[in-house]
Amino acid sequence: MTEATSNPSRQRILIANRGEIARRVIRTAHSLGHETVAAFADPDADAPFVSEATISTRLGPAALADSYLSSAALLDAAARTGATAVHPGYGFLSENADFAREVIEAGLVWIGPDPTVIDQMGSKINARRIATEAGVPIIPGFDGDQDPARLAQAARDIGYPVLVKAAAGGGGKGIRIVEDDAGFDAALAEAMAESQRSFGDDAMIVERYITQPRHVEVQILGDKHGTVIELGTRECSVQRRYQKVLEEAPAPNLPDGTRSGLRSSAVELARSIGYDSAGTVEFVVDAINGDYFFLEMNTRLQVEHPVTEEISGVDLVEQQIRSAIGEPLNIAQGDVTLRGHAFEARINAENPNADFAPDTGIITSLSVPHGVRWESGIELGSEISPYYDSMIAKLVVAGSDRESARLKLSAALDKLVLGGLTHNAGFHRWLIDTEPVRTATVTTRFLDNTSPPDAPAVSDAAVTAAHVWAAFEAPADAGPWSAAGRLRVVPHRSPRLVALRDSNGEVHSVPIDPDAPASTGSSVVDRQARRVAVTRSGHTASFDVLTRSELWAAPDVAGAAAGGNIESPFPAVVVEVQVAPGDTVEPDQVLVVIEAMKMLHSLTASTTAIVDEVRVAVGDTVPSGFTLVTFQSAHES
Repeated sequence: MTEATSNPSRQRILIANRGEIARRVIRTAHSLGHETVAAFADPDADAPFVSEATISTRLGPAALADSYLSSAALLDAAARTGATAVHPGYGFLSENADFAREVIEAGLVWIGPDPTVIDQMGSKINARRIATEAGVPIIPGFDGDQDPARLAQAARDIGYPVLVKAAAGGGGKGIRIVEDDAGFDAALAEAMAESQRSFGDDAMIVERYITQPRHVEVQILGDKHGTVIELGTRECSVQRRYQKVLEEAPAPNLPDGTRSGLRSSAVELARSIGYDSAGTVEFVVDAINGDYFFLEMNTRLQVEHPVTEEISGVDLVEQQIRSAIGEPLNIAQGDVTLRGHAFEARINAENPNADFAPDTGIITSLSVPHGVRWESGIELGSEISPYYDSMIAKLVVAGSDRESARLKLSAALDKLVLGGLTHNAGFHRWLIDTEPVRTATVTTRFLDNTSPPDAPAVSDAAVTAAHVWAAFEAPADAGPWSAAGRLRVVPHRSPRLVALRDSNGEVHSVPIDPDAPASTGSSVVDRQARRVAVTRSGHTASFDVLTRSELWAAPDVAGAAAGGNIESPFPAVVVEVQVAPGDTVEPDQVLVVIEAMKMLHSLTASTTAIVDEVRVAVGDTVPSGFTLVTFQSAHES
């Protein structure tokens, strides 16, 4: 990436965001000679971005409504610190036109597109109409009369399968695939309810569903002098529940006509609305014939922007800042040269073996391989809390071609050590070697139809962890981590057994080879040297061996509570309590709703029972395994 050039128009930029994107903006802003302001909520008080900014200021408590989603709190922070500009990052208020207007009305520079443009593209219905007027292909669909009967008729006219999706918002909310007329009404009701809950708007679009869809996007840049350029394509088809998992640039295996059509269509659309910042035009590409259709436009920086920076050498944050303060882009379309290939893997705090349930914890070990781009909001000792999203880092690699970049990512995942919680690096290591990824034939349905192999009953991680544990294990009489017995497996050798309970609740007796070099932090498993990180917390330990992250515990402190009591499956915040002591509950009745990593999870009763105790209240933060509700039958037993 080219070095950022100094800017004589010095700004003090408040970053209305957190984590890795805050650090990313700080890095470029400082290289340009600007000052930065970190505005933080309480859980982020010790986060790296806070200390890296020129100055920092408290926004408020953890709740998003009182901190990162509060325009009043953010503007107050800007006034207190003498900020002259606001960079919204991505997510949160980055595509909120009202917030952009408030920033401008306060006399501050808004580092993003004109609020009118944000409004125009914020509605998918309006965006479809603008795309049509600009000559950009759109998927055949219907976005008119919102009467359910009319929408159902539109689905029949278009022909199944169809996609029902929210006209407002994004991020995979309010979207349902409908295969036939019988399932339409229920799918529409679910999508409308989810859209209303997420965006305060239940308007729907019904459109043809492409059976083998690819998600391809084009990075654009504009300034206030009428210049619009594009920086090539990105492939974002590896998705889970409409959330991007793995991205690469440029998008591979596109027919020449499709690639050139995507790039020119993105520029035409951006020019038609006078786009003046960094943004992304997203398309659905039919993997069968290469036809492409406008999907939506994101009027902000994308999470996956580093892969474009890696192949173009353009600092997108620099161009955002230049445009916002009225300067022209310092690169023309004819100067854009795309070289090599890049991948980005989103490393999240989640358990792939438990339906990707989010996890929280302290980063107790961290070793990032050399030669990669590590975009992260954390450092050794940082905490991943339940209040915000689950992303730990973005692991970005680049190579001279796609295969060299893919192999570089594979090697980087092998060498990455990240301990203290469960994460999905091992999932990415499996993913990068799957045939569809290797051959660049992925569609957005790939992960809906494919799952990683189950972990073995006693994995390499458990065996290696047991060896390492032996190096600093408590005395034999100190508790459940002591030896569970002896088993002679080799003449004249007596390995010890350590009893461990895995994350699925199964207890294993794991043999420890007394001759293994446990004290060195590695041991020999299956005749291979394995790197290992071990973290203890009471009688619970998280083990990270290569890229498999697993949580194990002593048998007497792990597992579900007896008698069917309701426990939190992971660290979370309680947002609803729907029962009280003495209530009779029925199977599948929602008892408590918790929130973790921006996702709501309803915890339900498994059988008819009478509530004995409710041990939490709205707003409580609970750890994994905490008992929320007990029942009389369980209590009395």
